[in-house]
Amino acid sequence: MKIISTNIAKPTTFMWNGKEETTGIYKTPIDAPIHLGKEEVKGDEVSDRKVHGGEFKACYLFSADHYPNWKNLYPNLEWTNGMFGENLTVEGLNEKELHIGDIYNVGNALVQITQPREPCYKFTVKFGSQDVLKQFIDHGYPGTYIRILEEGTVKNGDIFELVKKAKDSISIFQFFELLYAKDKNKDHIKSIIDNDALPQRKRDKLTSYLDK
Repeated sequence: MKIISTNIAKPTTFMWNGKEETTGIYKTPIDAPIHLGKEEVKGDEVSDRKVHGGEFKACYLFSADHYPNWKNLYPNLEWTNGMFGENLTVEGLNEKELHIGDIYNVGNALVQITQPREPCYKFTVKFGSQDVLKQFIDHGYPGTYIRILEEGTVKNGDIFELVKKAKDSISIFQFFELLYAKDKNKDHIKSIIDNDALPQRKRDKLTSYLDK
């Protein structure tokens, strides 16, 4: 996996249900390294800290490999890296090969795979379509958030080097399926309820399905 674009955002306002809101989803490439901090990417806009930023969502990665699919669906949009709100556009990122808890070196940072992006209404604003949320979920390749175990700087061309593979975990692809499945795979839930690469509240919510 190789970083091909570093992206940050300035705050952007928009109207939603008659109310002005602010978002950091409008990220654009910068020709400079970025610093991965424990809670956020330095200099990047994080508008809603209930759902973005923090220990388990400090930085968002999306695969450059999936851009062609989306460009075909939305050819009239102005396409640049960072289109999905990702801080790092990564070539070769495959959600089926990334497992929750995997640890990588990249640049001079040490990072851990945590959880997939769960799309919200701000995607519909960005893409100008109410269909994009279902399309994103059905496609199944949501990118991934990372936890920053050791802060550091990354730049274009940096390679992700696997340090430690998570034991008995599931992939980001499988976890994304699990989140939206009506009938949830209990074996998958059991495999991650003790995985501290996920926030406790998310593990607790999934554990509740084991009693159903």
